[in-house]
Amino acid sequence: MKPSTPLFFMPALVAGLLLTSAAHGQTVLWATKVEDVSSQKAQGKAPFSPDKALGEPNSLPLGQTSNEAWTPGKDGSNEFITVRFAKSIIAQQVTVIENVNPGAVTKIELIDIKGEHHVVYTNPNPGPLPVGFRTLQVKFKPEKYRTIGAKVTLNAAKVPGDNQLDAIGIANVDVQIVRQDFKNPASTDVETVQMDSTLKNLGPTVNSKYVDTHPVISPDGRTMFFARQFYPENRGGTRDPQDIWYSKLTSGKNQTWSTAKNLGTPPNGPEDPNGLASVSANGQVALLIGVYVDGFMEPKGFSTSRRSPGGWSVPQKVPIDNFINQDPAHIDGFMATSGKALLMAVQRPEGQGEQDIFVSFPKPIPVGEQPDPKRVVQWTKPISLGKTINTPGADFAPFLAADDKTLYFASDGHGGYGKSDIFYSKRLDSTWTKWSAPRNLGPVVNSPDFDAYYTVSAAGDNAYLVSDRNGMGGSKDIFRIALAPAFKPEVVTLVQGKVLDAVTKKPIRAIIHYENLITGEEIGVAESSPVDGSYTIVLPAGVQYGYRAEAADYLAENASLDATAADKYTEKQQDLFLVPFKVGQKVKLNNIFFPQSRYYLQPSSFPELLRLVRILRDYPTVEIQIGGHTDNQGDPALNLKLSEDRVNEVKKYLVSKGIDAKRLTTKGFGGTEPIASNEQEETRRFNRRVEFTITKK
Repeated sequence: MKPSTPLFFMPALVAGLLLTSAAHGQTVLWATKVEDVSSQKAQGKAPFSPDKALGEPNSLPLGQTSNEAWTPGKDGSNEFITVRFAKSIIAQQVTVIENVNPGAVTKIELIDIKGEHHVVYTNPNPGPLPVGFRTLQVKFKPEKYRTIGAKVTLNAAKVPGDNQLDAIGIANVDVQIVRQDFKNPASTDVETVQMDSTLKNLGPTVNSKYVDTHPVISPDGRTMFFARQFYPENRGGTRDPQDIWYSKLTSGKNQTWSTAKNLGTPPNGPEDPNGLASVSANGQVALLIGVYVDGFMEPKGFSTSRRSPGGWSVPQKVPIDNFINQDPAHIDGFMATSGKALLMAVQRPEGQGEQDIFVSFPKPIPVGEQPDPKRVVQWTKPISLGKTINTPGADFAPFLAADDKTLYFASDGHGGYGKSDIFYSKRLDSTWTKWSAPRNLGPVVNSPDFDAYYTVSAAGDNAYLVSDRNGMGGSKDIFRIALAPAFKPEVVTLVQGKVLDAVTKKPIRAIIHYENLITGEEIGVAESSPVDGSYTIVLPAGVQYGYRAEAADYLAENASLDATAADKYTEKQQDLFLVPFKVGQKVKLNNIFFPQSRYYLQPSSFPELLRLVRILRDYPTVEIQIGGHTDNQGDPALNLKLSEDRVNEVKKYLVSKGIDAKRLTTKGFGGTEPIASNEQEETRRFNRRVEFTITKK
């Protein structure tokens, strides 16, 4: 691909580029991680550090040296920064924001999911430009490769003064997308957008003449939890301030819901305002408002309850470092579908005023601790989502879509149509403090009255919210609305199945981990049911995933899903198998990848191999035989040689990571031991595999 001619946007024209998706299908990504850098004035998140090049453009004032932009530590002729994006797309443009002293950029390379570099821009004659700053936008014809990273090279020696880069972005559209004037990021002007339909009351099976509020839809869209206030059939009758209820979707075509039922005790009690904040992907774990002490709820944080055949377990406190809420009467929460973030709307001393939205993260499992679904997860000190989201008013009711990036929340501090409106924003990087400017969902969703508690299923087609307009008996009710494309979350794949013992096929309670096979980053965690081993995970598009179950005394057989090119919501069935940790047991390494008819390892194999390295380090007496297999296509002798070469390459990798070669034997089987039919490619691919057998424990 030939480098393309850049488009220069002069200062008078720059309002803000590529800040969010303009419509469904248009994807804009800002860099989220620094992979490498030639030199730097500072490290971490300090002024001028490489991390300042992450996220959307935010350096102010433009054209002057800013703390919020990366500055090379040297004036070399080959200064560079290499960044990675949160997912991969087929790019059509790359944008580099040069905050001050522009003109030093000499080359821009895009990096695909295989690690290969593609040059899209070169400048053999760098030098000062007659402008204070520049948005360097390069457009090009889309190729087949998917971009997940970028490298920008500068000749700092040719342009005197600081050469600052504020942001690096890619997009799969070839037009300038303007959403926000980043010279005024605090702007709260209401943007009116026509939704695709009108609000539809869910009717008497869900709603009542009493207050029905805070809907929580399960990721598969088939169960809705909500709260009823002072309802005669609450556990404490009409004196009971609030119980949790639920309803099942009986007809997806007509959006018909079953008659609501009380969730039972626990967690509902006769005197407490019980509330459910979110539910896990498989519907087995609920995040509850409040801490339960001797059966009574106290508004001091959050609890979790697990579902079993006999009902829901006694709620267990969620331990959060330095948890503070100065207004116990107002608290909201939401557990990300990935299990990697806990959002909360609370009032803290470092907040902007009333309720603000904060986030906590799970602390790492101590080294050497066995995987245990019963383990109590510890959470970090909450950090604010920042002033883009939070205001001096109340910012509350956070809901993070299954894509782990799209945030819907209510606010009376961002301006709008009434008492509180619902807004939409996109997370721009991994810090959780950089967000696109909140967009008001418009007058169809929002009204002069109270509108809040917006929730969306993983499919992203319908949203549910609470409003006090046209409610039954004049009360607050739950409504449904079809999402406008501009406000839809990104595409995901919902994976469901069971965790089973590979030998007995009995269900196992386990922890499921899923990761990006290109970067090795763990994306999320989930649990399987202790009853039937069922699990559900939700995988955002644009990534090649590996996922596995973990349980004590078992070894995992990993599964994978290539969602890099997914363009619509899909559901997949995939059982996960665990192999007993015993001599003679055979474990398939399903996420080892080679080019066709070649033996060298592809980078997406490394996360799987590194886990095998950790197993061998944790159990230093274990010895294994690595076996290689092919299908039956072609010359049997060549197939045998290929299988031998492949397992020897695996052994070489393990030895390079410090594993004693004496613990590893190899054997190539060619196509002599198929585990599936060789008649068609759909099943033949299962025969091309690497596995290991435990020969000594």
